Amino acid sequence: MQSRIDASKLELTETIVDIRRVAKTVKGGRNMRFSVTVVVGDGEGHVGMGLGKAIEIPEAVRKATEDAKKKMIYVPTVGTTVPHETIGYFGAGKVLIMPSAKGTGVIAGSSVRTVLEAAGIKDVRAKSLGTSNTGNMARATMEGLKNLTTVEEVAKRRGKTPEEIIG
Repeated sequence: MQSRIDASKLELTETIVDIRRVAKTVKGGRNMRFSVTVVVGDGEGHVGMGLGKAIEIPEAVRKATEDAKKKMIYVPTVGTTVPHETIGYFGAGKVLIMPSAKGTGVIAGSSVRTVLEAAGIKDVRAKSLGTSNTGNMARATMEGLKNLTTVEEVAKRRGKTPEEIIG
């Protein structure tokens, strides 16, 4: 389990992934609110995603940003790409994240691109295999990034040297 990241020490950029108008039907009619998904990241391996709901959009964005800062994770990288291929799952969302050569750029769609760029990954390919729901794709991307490990971490866990793992 990763230790909690102190977001106040990082220079974060926030990006709105999704703004949706949601309604709750009550006795007097429909209650309209806005649901906002925000991704925050410092471009150096720290990224977080949060959801906020309020009657007005700015308040929902503020809540989502706070939530994203609470849920920040560290993404291990090898140079400018990810250490290995991984699949992130969330609901019907399934995102395949693949490492690629230097100079490739971020080849990904919509919210997946936003999350990867906020994490500071420069060269990566990603494919959404399930839903086209932007919120679920962003969450699936976060799950995939959580599953990444470096050779050093695997070697330490197994009690071996990184050279033994690589072969």
